[in-house]
Amino acid sequence: MKRLSIPVALLSLILLGLSLSEKRTDMIGLVIVGALLAVSTWRSAYISRFLQIFAAIFASEFILFGAILTLADYELWPETLAAALPPDSLPITVGVFGLIIHVISYIPGIAAITRIGDRYFDGHTKVTVRPWPLPAFTILEQTLSRGFVSFLVIINQAQVGISVRLSYFNRDWFNALEEKNGELFWRLLYTVFLFWALIYIVSAIVEYVIQSQLMIRWRRWLTERYIGDWLGDGSHYRLALQGGTADNPDQRIADDVDMFISRTYNLSISLIATISSLVSFSIILWTISANFTIPGTDIAIPGFLFWVACLYSGLGTLATHFIGRRLITLYFDQQKYEASFRFSLARLREYAEQVALLKGEPTENTLLMGRFGDVIRNFLRIVSVRKILMAFTAFYGQISPFIPYMVAAPFYFLGRIQLGVLTQTASAFGRVEGALSYFIDAYTSVADYLSVVRRLTSFDAAIESARLLGTSAPRIERITHAGTDIRVDGLKVALPNGATILEADLVFRQGESALISGPSGSGKSTLLRAISGIWPFGEGVVALPENATLMLLPQKPYLPQGPLRAAIAYPQSPTHYSDEALAAALTLAGLGKLVSALEDESNWAQRLSGGEQQRIAIARALLAKPDWLFLDEATSALDEESESRLYEALKINLSNTSFISIGHRSTLKAFHTRAIRMEPSEKGVHRAKEI
Repeated sequence: MKRLSIPVALLSLILLGLSLSEKRTDMIGLVIVGALLAVSTWRSAYISRFLQIFAAIFASEFILFGAILTLADYELWPETLAAALPPDSLPITVGVFGLIIHVISYIPGIAAITRIGDRYFDGHTKVTVRPWPLPAFTILEQTLSRGFVSFLVIINQAQVGISVRLSYFNRDWFNALEEKNGELFWRLLYTVFLFWALIYIVSAIVEYVIQSQLMIRWRRWLTERYIGDWLGDGSHYRLALQGGTADNPDQRIADDVDMFISRTYNLSISLIATISSLVSFSIILWTISANFTIPGTDIAIPGFLFWVACLYSGLGTLATHFIGRRLITLYFDQQKYEASFRFSLARLREYAEQVALLKGEPTENTLLMGRFGDVIRNFLRIVSVRKILMAFTAFYGQISPFIPYMVAAPFYFLGRIQLGVLTQTASAFGRVEGALSYFIDAYTSVADYLSVVRRLTSFDAAIESARLLGTSAPRIERITHAGTDIRVDGLKVALPNGATILEADLVFRQGESALISGPSGSGKSTLLRAISGIWPFGEGVVALPENATLMLLPQKPYLPQGPLRAAIAYPQSPTHYSDEALAAALTLAGLGKLVSALEDESNWAQRLSGGEQQRIAIARALLAKPDWLFLDEATSALDEESESRLYEALKINLSNTSFISIGHRSTLKAFHTRAIRMEPSEKGVHRAKEI
């Protein structure tokens, strides 16, 4: 951007020199805009990468159009290309657009949007592309994405140019019709309309292909980043600990990212096209109505129809905002209620057996319909607002096409303009009024879009907040040392609300096994999670052996959907272990009957009983062979005899693994060399003690 500001500044200096030497006051405006644009282009190096694309396009167009008009002004432009000269106001117009881009970059709402979008446009990874018919080549993702956007903006501007050219065709064609000039009528149709219409169709197809490539790449990039941020450093777990600051992350990643990209593209690119259309057709409208007078008077107002369009659209925009301003909040709430309802349905499917055993269907039905009631009530609120908004916009849209005819018809009846000029006037007025009414037509989409931005922004904030949990004092500090033991020094484990529930000073020595017991809620499971590094609340020191591997088996293990081999190998890939190793682990865990089902795909969390799921977790441990294995009531769903066999299998096959178990059965003592119990103190805080 800084390098681009140099030619902008040079052109401004040249124009300044020409205006001073020849006393050309008509160039002062162009000089001022150029000087401001040079400064803003230089400063644009520090704004959003996404907005930089538009700033660069407008700065480049200012240089191009300014240079062309300067050459033409001094008769250095070829006469054969005189028809291709841009309007005199175009350099100033694109320059002002460039300034506007820089200004809006500091608006908090725009900044929030671009912070999300810039993740893709800052991408430094290399990708291989194969644009037919060219050979494949490697390019930076950020270069490719910026090239896509630049191309799409330019092609949209070209389509506006084609529309302008067709408006003149429309004028001449209707004039030929009025004059009964058949030869001109057919010549215009075949040599002008068909040519430009074909180009427009081709450009629309090319635009669609490039747009699709951009959007799918953008979505893949953002989805990958959000999933990475959500899963990174245990943020997904800490988000759950924080509570409802970011409800339904699945919806935000799957739905909101997709909606954000499509709406950002449509609103930004279409807005540029709308602005270009506004400028181009405003010039036509201004020129046509340069000498129009107020109907019924002799008072001439330059650009009369342009000002009528501005006034008409301005009033419509204000009315639209007044009617529909509540939609932003309502759409935000609707997405939240819809996601909560979907989550409840998914959760019911997960716990279908438990609900069926407890005959809880009536209660679940009441709960589900209660959540769906939230969806319905909020939806009806949206309908209540939108029906009024729809009534206004429909009325507005119905009368809009007649406004230019009502204003220009008197001049046509007086013979001051031809039929072709009248139709061109109506077309130009419709384009200008439509561009100025962009906010009216897009209000519902903008409201929905802003609610999506709000959800993604709050999701970002929640992830960042989750990452910061346990990073500032007082905190649980995890360090490594050259020894072989796990030491817990001055550990105080707290709840998310800050209340301490457990105090511990312990040493777990390599090669021994410890059994932890105590009343429910005394912090047994939380202690193991603090040692594992996923519990952020509390203070003290956890010292771990350097390069030691830890594995924790919870009471209810996680089983991913897919083939059984994936459930056993988790968290490794399904192909990480050989079929023989998987079969051996299943057999040792007491699930030999499932060896033949390794390739079967199923929802194993529902297909297997609680005891079988715990056996799957034991099989994982037998495969992983960790240095330290924590079992948090990992065999509680099994009978004592089965539990004993599994512990024997672990002891025999994981001879180099140290065990720390949580359990209540007295039979477990036989498999552990130490016993630790959580005893309550006078303050209600439990303390770990040897027994």
